[in-house]
Amino acid sequence: MSLANKLAEERRARLAAERLLEQKQAELHSANRKLGKHALALSEEIVETRAEVQNVLDENERVKSDLTVANEKVEIAERRLWHSIETIQDGFAFFDADSRLIAANNAWLSVFDGLEDVQPGINYVEILQFATEEGLVNIGDMAPHEWREQMLDRWQSLSPEPEIIRLWSGEYIKLVDQRGHGGDVVSLALNITDTVRYEGRLKEARRKAEAASRAKSSFLANMSHEIRTPMNGVVGMAELLMDTELTEEQLLFSNTIKNSGEALLVIINDVLDYSKIEAEKLVLHEEAFDLERSIHELVMLMQANARDKGIELLIDYDMFLPTQFEGDPGRIRQILTNLLGNAVKFTDSGHVLVRVVGVQNTDEVTAKLSVIIEDTGIGIPDEKVAHIFGEFNQVDDERNRKFEGTGLGLAISEKLIRLMGGEIWVESDEGKGSVFGFSITLPVSGVSQQNDFHLPEGLKLALVVEPHDLNRSILEKQLSTLGINCITCSDAHAALNLMSNEVDLILTDHHMPEMDGFELAEELRGAGHTQPIVLLSPNTGFAEQDPARCHIQSVLQKPVPRKELFSALTALEGVFPAVPSEEVLPKKPKTIVSEADQSDAEKSPRALRVLAAEDNKTNRLVFSKMVKAFDIELKFAENGKQAVEFYKAFNPDIVFMDISMPEMDGKEATTRIRKVEKDTGCHVPVVAMTAHAMDGDKEEIIASGLDHYLTKPLRKDAIAKHITHACPVGVRNPVNADQPVA
Repeated sequence: MSLANKLAEERRARLAAERLLEQKQAELHSANRKLGKHALALSEEIVETRAEVQNVLDENERVKSDLTVANEKVEIAERRLWHSIETIQDGFAFFDADSRLIAANNAWLSVFDGLEDVQPGINYVEILQFATEEGLVNIGDMAPHEWREQMLDRWQSLSPEPEIIRLWSGEYIKLVDQRGHGGDVVSLALNITDTVRYEGRLKEARRKAEAASRAKSSFLANMSHEIRTPMNGVVGMAELLMDTELTEEQLLFSNTIKNSGEALLVIINDVLDYSKIEAEKLVLHEEAFDLERSIHELVMLMQANARDKGIELLIDYDMFLPTQFEGDPGRIRQILTNLLGNAVKFTDSGHVLVRVVGVQNTDEVTAKLSVIIEDTGIGIPDEKVAHIFGEFNQVDDERNRKFEGTGLGLAISEKLIRLMGGEIWVESDEGKGSVFGFSITLPVSGVSQQNDFHLPEGLKLALVVEPHDLNRSILEKQLSTLGINCITCSDAHAALNLMSNEVDLILTDHHMPEMDGFELAEELRGAGHTQPIVLLSPNTGFAEQDPARCHIQSVLQKPVPRKELFSALTALEGVFPAVPSEEVLPKKPKTIVSEADQSDAEKSPRALRVLAAEDNKTNRLVFSKMVKAFDIELKFAENGKQAVEFYKAFNPDIVFMDISMPEMDGKEATTRIRKVEKDTGCHVPVVAMTAHAMDGDKEEIIASGLDHYLTKPLRKDAIAKHITHACPVGVRNPVNADQPVA
């Protein structure tokens, strides 16, 4: 190879080496550039990581600082908590799930009287051991191990019941333990010594109060008995004295004695009732009764007093309301008596109206009644209305008493109404009158409420003559309900002007100005009018004796019960008044008994035998005088023992038995009589005569074997009723010997 070729090849090789070197240098430069970029990125990442690490370190420092502060706060809170726990007087302790003491305040530890072993770490069983061995707890008659077992069983229950223990020092500790979810127990030891002692004082005070209440009830019962016993003589003798021939002045004195004695008995009854209500011992005795009849009976009792004062007593009973209910008729009559009696007492002119309205409930078993007593009396001042149902309150000033009374009537009525589940109210306008009302819900009695009234044919128009506007509207409403049209007027002269042949019935009042009801009847008959006339009179006894009675078809008591009014209208069927006559019906001649007839009478059936046991001489005299008009054979026993002996020998038909007697009381005597009757097979009625009037006395007396119960002072009509009912067949009628015994 030539030199030129070799040089050319070397040159080509050198150029190739240079190009390869340049290429490698370029690659190295590129790699260096990439390495620089990577180093820069790595450097930046290191810087960032270093910053993050620094931040973490800073956060750790901050957390450490906050944790230190929190720990300090917890320590402060714990110190404050335990400081508070230490300051309270009650014991406070913590136990872990293994029943080991964690901590306790000084009040809890002080119970153990400084025992060093009772400290955090001690087990509850060991604490119980120390309590019994050191005599710290008064366990009474229980054995120590029994008491510990009882306390341990309580401790291990999920919800320990509170336990009261008594310490040796006489203090009472109430243990209240609460178990947590993890088994830990918080134990409280409450010192209830003051509470226990206070409860003891309360029990003692209650015992004394109950003893005082029993003493008061006993005192009232005894006083009632002691007062009623002589009052039986006073009232009974006054009643008997009034049946004798007396001058007008003597009759006034006797009537005053009787009324005063009965007023005293009303006061006694009010005090007894109020005492029973206050002691919550008054019991309602429900039975069937007729409300309308009860109201009319009360009005009849007060009619004489109202008539003397010149005031009208009116009754407006809802025509569509039942009359038969279930309730305590005695207490309802007592309420009505108080309200109606007050209305009459405080009314000098005008009227007193008893209005009964109500609605029968949808169940048709009960009815809500509203009874309203309206008067035109003195009224009640506004400042006293709110206190009218208070105890011992009266309308008039106590320093200038015009009206007598205890002031308990309205208070008793209000409490009785509340006891029946009702309400009572009052509205009054001073100087114009008052309206008292009460509402109660009563069951409707099962007795049939239907009344079969058949009005006469052709009775379409009635002439009502009544001077009192309110009573006139009541009568018109009652007749309109029956389908009878009414023409009304206020006096007899207007009635004569309105009278025509179209009128089928005249309904007139008795007492009217210028011309009364009988004079009106005579004028009508003289004018040729033959329509039936029904007279309404507040005193039917005097009305029946009037010579003009022959012109009247019926005389009805005023205010007239609607049942009696309807019955009187029913009785008019086919009746036409006769021609008026001036003759008065002759009186029935007296029967003259000859000596022969008397001898026959001696052969008639025997007289009723009555045995009366009474230790009080005055009461024996009263009883004998009350029954002297009866055809009976009377024998007295002075005590219960004598009554039993006389019962065996005398063989009475009825026994009147006093309850409180020496040697043997009436209940024991009756019990012995009943034992005798078991052998004889007969049963003689025994009637209690007692001055006991407390609640429960009647039930106790009846339970002793007596059949009936009479409260002193005795009433002649009540004695007569029992004598008549006890009369057996074959014995002369004690009231009328000419009539056979039914």
